[in-house]
Formats: sequence, C-alpha cells, structure tokens
Amino acid sequence: MDITPQTQAVLLLTAYFSKPAEGSPRPLSPTEWGRLAHWLKERGVSPDILLGEEPGLTLAGFEDRNVSVDRIRYLIGRAGALGLALEKWQRAGLWVVTRSDVEYPPRLKRRLKTDSPPLLFGCGNRKLLDGGGIAVVGSREATQDDLAFASRLGGIAADQGLSIVSGGARGIDEAAMLGALEREGTVIGVLADSLLRAVTSAKYRKGLMARNLVLVSPFYPEAGFDVGNAMARNKYIYCISDAAVVVTSTADKGGTWNGAIENLNKNWVPLWIRPNQDHSSGNAELVDRGARWLRESELDLRMLFAPLETADSSIMNRSFDHAQMSPEAKPDSGGGPRLTQPAPKQAAASAVRGSHEQAGEPIPIRPEQADQGLSFYNLFLNRLRALTEKTPATVDELLGHMDISRSQLEQWLKRAVNEGLAKRLRKPARYQWQMPQPKQVSMFHKE
Repeated sequence: MDITPQTQAVLLLTAYFSKPAEGSPRPLSPTEWGRLAHWLKERGVSPDILLGEEPGLTLAGFEDRNVSVDRIRYLIGRAGALGLALEKWQRAGLWVVTRSDVEYPPRLKRRLKTDSPPLLFGCGNRKLLDGGGIAVVGSREATQDDLAFASRLGGIAADQGLSIVSGGARGIDEAAMLGALEREGTVIGVLADSLLRAVTSAKYRKGLMARNLVLVSPFYPEAGFDVGNAMARNKYIYCISDAAVVVTSTADKGGTWNGAIENLNKNWVPLWIRPNQDHSSGNAELVDRGARWLRESELDLRMLFAPLETADSSIMNRSFDHAQMSPEAKPDSGGGPRLTQPAPKQAAASAVRGSHEQAGEPIPIRPEQADQGLSFYNLFLNRLRALTEKTPATVDELLGHMDISRSQLEQWLKRAVNEGLAKRLRKPARYQWQMPQPKQVSMFHKE
C-alpha cells in the first residue's frame, strides 16, 4: 500500500493500528482532527511537516484543551506500528483515502465538513464513492417480510442504475446489499467494524471482484463491534447517499432510530419510511417527525431524491407493499408482493426537475447516466439557467449548487457553450446562461 507523507501523517494522528494499551493516548477524533487540520491549513502548513520536525516547534501557538503537543508527539511516534499494519492491510487488498484525496466521497465532505472522518479504509471500486445512491437501513431483528422487501428494493435500485448504500450489518442492511449485488447492481457498504474480515467473506467476494462493490470504514479495519462506532457510522451512510429508506425501526431505541432522527434534524437527505402494521414500530413516529411514507410503486426511484417539502404527493399515492404482483408471484409464496418495474422515465424526470427548481436545491445528477433514459443534461441546463441567467458564476460556485463531479460539470458546460446555450467569460473564467438565437432561414431554403 503506497501512501504519501501526508496520508502517513493523517494515519498516525487519527488511526488505531492495534488494540490500544490501557492509559495510552487515543488517536484524534474527527472533530479534534478537524480543528488541528484547520489550524495547519490557515498557516499554509501540511500535516506531514510533523513527521520531520519537532511537533512543539510546528505547533507553537496552537491551543486546544484536548489536543496537546505531548499527545501529538506520542501519536507521531507510532511509525513502526503503522508499518506493520500497512503490510497486513495491503495483503488483504485494503486501501486508504484521506479527506484531501480526490477519491474521498464528495457528499460526505460537503455535508459534514470538518466533522467528516479524516480517513476511510476500504476495499473494492473506490470510484463508486463519487456516485451517491439510496441508503437502505433497518433493525437487525427484522421480520422475513422486511428482509424480503429490502432485498427487492436493492434489486429495483440495481435495475435502475442506482447504488445501494448501507451498513453491512446483519438484517436489513445485508439484505438490501445482497439484493442489489444479485442483480449485478452497485453497492457502497459503510461498516462500523470488522472490515478486514468482511473483505474476505464469501458473500462479498464476487461483488468485489466484479467491481460492483466498495466496502469502507472510518475505523480500525480489525476493530470489533462497538456501540459508539456503530452510532457514529450511521451519519456517514446518510451523508454518502442522495436519499434514504428506513424499512423498520424501534421508537426511541437503537441505531436505526437514532440515525434517522439525526438525519431529520440535520436535513442531510430526504427520508422515506416503509408503511407497516406493527404498532410497536417506530416508523409512524418518524413520519410524524418529518419523514415521508414510501408511496411509490411504478415511478423511477430517483423521485426519492426530491426534497420532501416539495415532493408531489399526488404521484406518491401507492406503497411498495401494495405494488402489483407479477404473474409468477403467489400470495402463499412467502416472498411478499414483487415490485413492478418503473413507469416511463420522462414523467419522473419532469417531477424531479419541477421539485428541485421550486426548492432551489442541487439536482442529484448521476454523471454515468447522463443522456440515458432521463435527460440529466436537460436537468443541468435548467439549473444552470436558474443560477446564471442574471449573474455569471465560476465552476467552483456552480459545484456548490450541483451534486455532480467537476469533470461532468466541465463537460456539460463545454457542451452548453458549443450549443449556444451558455457563454464563457474570461478573467476570471465564468459561465452565464444565454437564450439560443433563432436560426435565420435562407431565402433559398426549400420547405
């Protein structure tokens, strides 16, 4: 595993390499690292300077109640332990990305900023981290009907080219992930523990080899289950995705409930809830607190990306639980009703476009699906017009309002300029919408 000096510094300061000795200084938490990284950045200093210089000299003037120079000095001095750990992780096919790497999930960094984890350990296709998807979560102790629903939802997402984002835990998480992989869909697994063991598991081997799966964890790859880590991991699942579905939950209890409540409070992504008849379930209360019932059977799942306050309730009129059954599905089959395939995507595109324009929210465009099915380029043009019709904007300014990669944005901007729908201004480089000019018809043109 080749790592840069900066990555080495971040690892030493923020990661465990083995079970910590009692009383030893602990690595910096994401929040603590955020404060230190911000202080270093303000002074134009890269973290790797701490590897070759006495920390007391570099950190002169740095004051933090919890992050002392002695603690930094101890953490930096673990180079030997890091070397042994890297060798072991490399043999298992693991890699690591830091917040400064281009492969780091952009949604995670944008939503959590300095509270995003300083590094992610992973295995598999790291490019999937840039694509977002639909988070599917639920209790570990789920019913067979809940598990079947999660698996079917994973399959539907796969058929529509959307990634499933989940936590890899037994129950709903695992059912949704495997349901997508069985249909050759893509999956992002955000694990709270045992990453090293998961990447060698038979259930994930095919997905990893096919590059349809990426497993990541902000925690020590050999860490066992820890309640605190599991709770912290929940927000990362939401923040990597574009929308979330809670299949089952218990009111006021457990990681699924706490993660859903945190998402509602922070308004990271639209939250959708599966209707059920279990009176002990917390699903109804989540809806009371601002989530929406998942009343969709024939529409494109991208409809779930629309901000909840502007979603068109008139087209969200049926639940997955009441979806039409396929001819081969029988009531006594035990698998529950099968989800129907999506209706024509143009109607879904119109609804997504309208809701986002009303709310002024970023359009959740998946670059790899541009000009396939839904015209995401047209969604982009609508947003570009709204943002730049009166005032030009730079690429960085546009990125702040659109949920797409820089390369995709630049590609579409170039196309818009070539088509006469936008103009590029210089010094500094900015883009502005312009109405297309009608072509003049030659007097010699024959009708």
